[in-house]
Amino acid sequence: MKTLRTQVAIIGAGPSGMLLGQLLAKQGIANVVLERVSATHVLKRIRAGILETGMATLMREAGVSERMDAEGLVHDGFAIAHNGHATRIDLKELTHGRTVLCYGQVEISRDLFEARAAAALPTYFEATDVALHEVTGNSPHVTFLHNGEAHTLHCDYIAGCDGFHGVSRQTIPLRLRTEHERVYPFGWLGILSDTPPVSHELIYCRSQRGFALASMRSHSRSRYYIDVALTDKVEQWSDDAFWTELKKRLPAEAAASLITGASIEKSIAPLRSFICEPMQYGRLFLVGDAAHIVPPTGAKGLNLAASDVSTLYRILTRVYHDKDYACTALYSAIALRRVWHGERFSWWMTKLLHNLDENSMHDHSGDSGRRFTESELTYLLGSVAGRTLIAEQYVGLPYEEIG
Repeated sequence: MKTLRTQVAIIGAGPSGMLLGQLLAKQGIANVVLERVSATHVLKRIRAGILETGMATLMREAGVSERMDAEGLVHDGFAIAHNGHATRIDLKELTHGRTVLCYGQVEISRDLFEARAAAALPTYFEATDVALHEVTGNSPHVTFLHNGEAHTLHCDYIAGCDGFHGVSRQTIPLRLRTEHERVYPFGWLGILSDTPPVSHELIYCRSQRGFALASMRSHSRSRYYIDVALTDKVEQWSDDAFWTELKKRLPAEAAASLITGASIEKSIAPLRSFICEPMQYGRLFLVGDAAHIVPPTGAKGLNLAASDVSTLYRILTRVYHDKDYACTALYSAIALRRVWHGERFSWWMTKLLHNLDENSMHDHSGDSGRRFTESELTYLLGSVAGRTLIAEQYVGLPYEEIG
């Protein structure tokens, strides 16, 4: 049995865990990261690409922003297409200068991995049988196996950044946690291709055929999505079939200029909304997907994780620098306020842009839900106030200060 000691044990080497570790290290707070899979496996996860200002600022504060600032694409706006007509949401104008940054999650992870390795900060990839112990006492610790050897990691606090299926949330007794979940009746079929994006900004599309999203990772790499039935399999969708369907859902001008090519990644992601309350249990803090999942509509998943990281990082800095141990009790309430806002916005955007009639209210025609949604979308896009409402939430609400 090998015995280790640190101040903060971080479970999970995704962007939230690695960013938290980097920020804490910058403040002289020792931390160890445990991850159940290899670094190579983590870097294969093709996920988010739109960063709010808060997330980008945290990357700079952590000292890992050089490549992001050089290669990331600043977006001043995006478009919502409805019945073939695209309306631009001018983020910069509607939010008094705020923008978002397009920079892929894989690139964020790569930057964080390289920075952690360069600083020789302890990270255990392929750590198995991870278990959390005595998280409500004064001596929390984590046990795990690494290279066949048993380890015990003693710590002051534990950050559970290990995702929806991780061990951290399960450590909280079921009787003490409330889980809110909504599962959507479709998934997003997405492809990544080395083709120029059809637009320099994102286009969210609502059509009678279904939802589509035209996105990108760089000037030469595109990311596209369409919604499909949950019963669909990736194998059912050839590249040609995907491009054909995508063109039918894009506005005519975009469809005509779309450059297609072989996919380098293709997958179907189910959509769900999920929140666990509370987000802390004794000296355990849940961060990111361990506590909440949002539909990708509105680009809030990674950004909500970043706001959790910001809150926990500032709380732990106060603990170690100012000896303010009581402030740890603030974490869950602060984090959840922003999480609920993000969840509501993601649900709302999903409802607006997909052919989803959640409450038919005994609609005998079967059509009123769709007509209500189309009317709402037409009103919002035609109103400065409506576009501002969308823009303010899309660029991200301000982070809450630690009281």
